[in-house]
Amino acid sequence: MNVLALDGALGAISAATARDDRIVASRSETGNVALERGLGLVREVLERSQLEPEGIDRLAVGIGPGGFTGLRIAVAYAKSLAAAWRRPLVAIDSFDLLEWGGAYERALAVVSGRAGVISARLRSPDGVRRASGRIADVLGELFPAHVEGTLTVVGAAKDVLHELAERGIIVHSVDPLVLPAAAAAALAASSRAPAKSVHEVGADYGELPAATVPRL
Repeated sequence: MNVLALDGALGAISAATARDDRIVASRSETGNVALERGLGLVREVLERSQLEPEGIDRLAVGIGPGGFTGLRIAVAYAKSLAAAWRRPLVAIDSFDLLEWGGAYERALAVVSGRAGVISARLRSPDGVRRASGRIADVLGELFPAHVEGTLTVVGAAKDVLHELAERGIIVHSVDPLVLPAAAAAALAASSRAPAKSVHEVGADYGELPAATVPRL
């Protein structure tokens, strides 16, 4: 199976192709270049993979949470390509992309938002919970009681390490095992069910950006 994936939520715009659970090509660029470079990255990874659109079996896209502009553009591009090429589209959240390839007993996946704001998902033997908002509020919601053992933190760890230490939580900070994020999406897509329609796929911003009231 040939998969083409895009992600714009996790600090960069990235594209990747995978064939039979192996990354064939990937490209990533940081900065506010998703609009200008998104389709260029797609073209580059297809050329490196020696693939034409007809050879793509499905597409995948990271749906967030994450950066507002890059996320919105990547989702729009992926939906447009899937519709134009008549290929199924798989939506994968940022937490799964951060944790892809890891086997963590207790993990906190963290995505940065605007200053002082995060979206986080806690996976533990007790279940899965997520929250978005101010850092202290999110951690208070996810950790209402003392945590036994070690907590693996993946993603934007620097945003939460101090708060977690103050709560007496033992932390093991790790980087995502698969980078860029689009590569993780490409690998994950072969085992996920596609959306029934591209119109079902939407961006998850975690928390909407702060509104600015215009001056009259």
